[in-house]
Amino acid sequence: MVGAIVSLVFVVAAAYAVTQVGGVITLLFIAAILFLAYRRLPLLSFTVTFTVLLAAYTLLGASSAPAGVWKGFLWMLLASLWLLNVRQLRTALITRPFMKAYLKLLPPMSQTEREALEAGTVWWDGELFTGAPQWSKLLSAKPPRLSAEEQAFLDGPCEELCRMLDDWNITHERGDMPPHVWEFCKSRGLFAMIIPKKYGGLEFSAYAHSCVLAKIASRSATAASTIAVPNSLGPAELLNHYGTEEQKSYYLPRLARGEEVPCFALTGPRAGSDAASIPDSGIVCRGMWQGREIIGLKLNFSKRYITLAPIASVIGLAFRMFDPDKLLGDKADIGITCALIPRTTPGVTIGRRHFPINVPFQNGPVQGKDVFVPLDAIIGGPKMAGCGWRMLVEQLSVGRCISLPSNATGGAKAATWATGAYARIRRQFNMPVGKFEGVEAVIARMVGLTYTMDAARSVTAGAI
Repeated sequence: MVGAIVSLVFVVAAAYAVTQVGGVITLLFIAAILFLAYRRLPLLSFTVTFTVLLAAYTLLGASSAPAGVWKGFLWMLLASLWLLNVRQLRTALITRPFMKAYLKLLPPMSQTEREALEAGTVWWDGELFTGAPQWSKLLSAKPPRLSAEEQAFLDGPCEELCRMLDDWNITHERGDMPPHVWEFCKSRGLFAMIIPKKYGGLEFSAYAHSCVLAKIASRSATAASTIAVPNSLGPAELLNHYGTEEQKSYYLPRLARGEEVPCFALTGPRAGSDAASIPDSGIVCRGMWQGREIIGLKLNFSKRYITLAPIASVIGLAFRMFDPDKLLGDKADIGITCALIPRTTPGVTIGRRHFPINVPFQNGPVQGKDVFVPLDAIIGGPKMAGCGWRMLVEQLSVGRCISLPSNATGGAKAATWATGAYARIRRQFNMPVGKFEGVEAVIARMVGLTYTMDAARSVTAGAI
């Protein structure tokens, strides 16, 4: 902030000097100061260098009346700079007043927004917002590598699945993956890449997870989306990080074997990206559960666009939890919470399938009316009530940094490959159209962008 103010004042004064004083030395002095500002030197280093340059300029520069005004301004500016090097003075005169004025312009920050900002960590991408990224930090990151087990899976079951996939049959004839493909995905652990081995999963690295999805996406967008969801934000991911041991021991082996098919219900008719505004509620109350009265949750929710919902057996549900009778404590609005709800729970309804962008992966709405579940249904148990928003934003990186980039890169590779192949066999004027400069330029751009996408996918997955 100090640098910006000083630079602005100096530029205005420099305009006066150029028009009224002139001279090569004046221009060199102004250029030197602007170069120092461009290099964003620390305040003390800038001030010392400014002092030396100004002393030299005073001795060598012009001595006219306008030059005297200009030099007087520069010496006052230098005195101000030395005063601003005193942190307490700088804070009192500039930082605190500007901060107070800025805060008055901002809307108040909700607890949900604060949790989102404080969740997770910032990787090298934070450097992009500094204006002077430290590229050495990015270049020092070791390239991700597949283990022998991961490479064998990519060359074996993953390759075998790609040979089984007939995307025309899936998208235009069947409207779903064939039963033998579903069974193959379950039996070979394709839905269990993020589940630890002790629970029967593959426990792959983020990079291996990304490579598997990218390969499958190059063959079938439907299969890639279907496999991505159980391995990204959903019951398995949340249980891995926040579930109780009892929840992990029960659900993770069943998810790994494909006995349970998960979905995660976050998006609703009026809340999607703005997940913090979900209207779905869970009211703390007393109710009957397995023949006895307990304190639990009465859930009412309406979700849509939920991938795997039409075939899911267990639903991860995000809702806002309330305790109006204060059965759990003094807080009435507990906040966003995540719970696991079996599909067979009374009151749960799975609606008709959606058909998003004409890609037939399983997707549909989920509703619940007066669905009563025990507090133990909360992921992580009752102690994690109200922690759902933090759980979500901390784990969204899996979808944002693995599933979506991998699927997009796989699709780009397939499109580039098909375009290049067609350009070789399609002939006009007795030569392949790929030999024409206009077509060559477009294909070259496609290849370059696809290479860039794949590189970004790899380095991002390696950061997780």
